[in-house]
Amino acid sequence: MLWLDNGILRIGVLPVAGGRILSVGFRGQETLWRNADLIDDALHPVRGHAVEPTSGSMADWHNYGGDKTWPAPQGWSGPHEWAGPPDPVLDSGAYSWRQREHETGITIELTSGDDPRTGLRITRELTLRDGEASYELSLRAQNTSERTVSWALWNVTQRRAGEPGRGGVWIGVEPGQLELVELVPGTGVPTAERSADVVHVPHQDVVGKLGFPTATGWLAHAAHGSTTTQAFRVDRDLAYPDGGSRVEVWMEYPLDAPLEHLGGLQPSARIVEIEVLGPRAELDPGQSTRLQLRIGVGDGIEPVSAVSEAGHWGAPTSTGDGCAIDFFPYVTGALELVRTGERLVDVNAGQKIRVRASEILRGESLRVCSEDGTSAWNAGILAGPAPDEGAEA
Repeated sequence: MLWLDNGILRIGVLPVAGGRILSVGFRGQETLWRNADLIDDALHPVRGHAVEPTSGSMADWHNYGGDKTWPAPQGWSGPHEWAGPPDPVLDSGAYSWRQREHETGITIELTSGDDPRTGLRITRELTLRDGEASYELSLRAQNTSERTVSWALWNVTQRRAGEPGRGGVWIGVEPGQLELVELVPGTGVPTAERSADVVHVPHQDVVGKLGFPTATGWLAHAAHGSTTTQAFRVDRDLAYPDGGSRVEVWMEYPLDAPLEHLGGLQPSARIVEIEVLGPRAELDPGQSTRLQLRIGVGDGIEPVSAVSEAGHWGAPTSTGDGCAIDFFPYVTGALELVRTGERLVDVNAGQKIRVRASEILRGESLRVCSEDGTSAWNAGILAGPAPDEGAEA
């Protein structure tokens, strides 16, 4: 196992288990779901369990949890679909690894074996920089076969689900009619609620998955005291798998009996999967497709209204003297207006701060600039109306 620590995040990786990230600790609090029946807190197998390549039906799958990368679309109808998990190469095979230290942090590169079924070799590059409450995942799938193949990258992150009624998943979506794709019904599919350009999928007792074809490039999941966000690039001109889904959300909860129509899957825990997909790419031999994610972590489980490179924003709230909004920074510096350079407030990575809406001109672009002025991160645009229309915007 490998451990990376920058004082805010402590990340554990198990290369032998499909190159998984199996721990992301935020000030000592675990943010991922990991199967404690198979892997302990130190990322060692428990009670003699052997981490080794596995194939068979869904009932044979060792679901270790954490964060992993698979090819999409998933299915069992032919070679054009990935018939996993389980899968002995990309999901449960051992990944080779190498480490690169640089001036601002560390990068771990994890590489799968060459999979004869899909023709792919998957590379996961994890970068953790000093003093940030975020990290980056750079994913690549290369065609190592002698034939042309067509696949999309699919990153799957498992987190502990909360009880119904608190927290859940928030997804940025395009304006207009909400498009949903009902995928993999187990006991059903999750329900979703829309407010402006954000969709909320609350925690609920269901086993199933929804796809979001109009996702704009960010999602967030809040449960058990912390929120994890993922930001990524969307290419509207390219086709995505699973009915055009750019984001997918899977939920499960403990069942007393297996779901035979899902290969004997029998959930034993409350889990939420936040899943990001890249566009489907036709790859000639030697060609690659790529997907990059920036993952941030913050305290609390309040609703998320926007995610940026510099941090994520809560929902505007009315106060006694106007309107305020919480900002959860991933970096340290000064929150500024881009147009004027006006300094609004100092922020520290991983420490929530409340910003008065009266200090921000509606529609202005924001950034966080480092203390020495050598770095700047996009903090987004706060363009929505205040909850109290009489308050100063």
